[in-house]
Amino acid sequence: MLLSGIILLAVDFLQSAKKMDGVLERNDYGGGSRMEELEVEVQGEEKKIPVQIEIAEQQYSEEEIQKLFGRMIQKMEEMILGENESLDRIEYDMNLLTKIPDEPIEVSWELDHYDVMNVRGELQPEFIKEEGTLVTLHAVLTYSENEEEQASYQCTANVFPRTLDEEEQEKIQIEEAIRRQEEESRTSRKLRLPDKILNRETAYYRKMDSRGLVLMIMGVLTGILVYALDIQNRGKEEERKKQQMILDYPGIVNKMTLFLGAGMTAKRAWKRVVEDYGYQKDIWGERYAYEEMKRVCHEMESGVAESESYENFGRRCNIQVYIRFGALLSQNLRKGTQGLTQLLKVESVQAFEERKARAKRLGEEAGTKLLLPMFLMLAVVLVIVIVPAFLSVQM
Repeated sequence: MLLSGIILLAVDFLQSAKKMDGVLERNDYGGGSRMEELEVEVQGEEKKIPVQIEIAEQQYSEEEIQKLFGRMIQKMEEMILGENESLDRIEYDMNLLTKIPDEPIEVSWELDHYDVMNVRGELQPEFIKEEGTLVTLHAVLTYSENEEEQASYQCTANVFPRTLDEEEQEKIQIEEAIRRQEEESRTSRKLRLPDKILNRETAYYRKMDSRGLVLMIMGVLTGILVYALDIQNRGKEEERKKQQMILDYPGIVNKMTLFLGAGMTAKRAWKRVVEDYGYQKDIWGERYAYEEMKRVCHEMESGVAESESYENFGRRCNIQVYIRFGALLSQNLRKGTQGLTQLLKVESVQAFEERKARAKRLGEEAGTKLLLPMFLMLAVVLVIVIVPAFLSVQM
C-alpha cells in the first residue's frame, strides 16, 4: 500500500510537469478565484519562466443573471420568514439576509416602519400594536460581480405582538411582581421577595450553577477512570509477577534436585534454596517465587506442618507448575522421600523444555512486533532513493 502510494505520487508529479494544451478551467459559479503557478517556455529562451496568475470564477451572462434574479425573488418570501409561518402574521424576528447563501447575490433592505422592525428583521415589541402593524419591506438584489446588475423585491408584513403561552405569561407576571417589590424597597438594606404571587404561596431557590454539576460529573468520571487504570495496572503487575515466577521455576526445581541428591531432607534443601536467594537478592532484585519460599520457612518455624506449608505455597503462587511442585513435596513427605529425587529430575527436565519453548515463542512475537518499524524504515529508504530521482528528471 505504501509503495503504491509513493508510485502514484511520482506519477502525479510527472503528469504535472507535462506540457499543457494551453487551457485552464475556471471554478464554478460561487467557487471563488484560485492561483495557478505555471512555467512558460518562450521560443528562443533556454529556461522556462515561472509565472503566477489568478483565475477568477466563472461568471454569469446577462441572460443567466436575470434568470438567477427570478429564481431568488421567488424564494425570498420563504427565506425571510424565519420562525414565522407567513407574512400575514409576523410574531418572531424575520431573517432579512444580506447575502443569498451559495449565490453571488447581495441584498440591501429598506423599511417604512423602522420603529417596529429594524433592517436586520428584529422586532421592537414596545411599538407593536395589538391589532397589528403593516410594514412594507423593499429589497434590492445586486449581482456581486457587477453592481450595475440589480433587481427589486417588495412585500408587506403584518406584525403582531407575540402570542405568549400560559407558562410565558406566568413568567412575565412573576418578574413584574418581583420588579415592583424591588422598586418599593430600594431604601432598605435587604430585598424581601414577595410571599405570594398570583395569589399563591411562593418559594425561591438559587439556580444551580451548571459548572458545579459539570465539575461533579468530571470528578466522578475521573474517579472511575482512575479506578479502571488501577485495575489495569494491577492486572499488568499480576501478569509480570506470573511471568517472572514461571521463568524462575526451572532454577528452583534444579536446585532442590541437587540438594536432595546431596542427601539433604526436603525441609533442609528448601531452606538452603532460600538462603542462597538471600545472598543473591541484592544482585537479582526481588523474586516473587523465592519470597513465597521464604514465607514457607517462616510458617514451618511458627509451627505449621511441613506438608501443609508446601500445599499453601502452591495455592498462593496460583500457577499450575507450583501447585504441582507443592503437592509433589507434600505427598512424598507422607509416603517417604524415596524416589523424590528422581521425580524432581524429571520435573526439572520438563521445566527447562517448557522454558526453551517459551523463549522461542517470545522471540517469534518480538520478531512480529518489529515488522512495523521495518516497513517504516523501508518507506523512508524508498522516499530517500526515489524522490531525488524523480526531481532530477528533466521534462
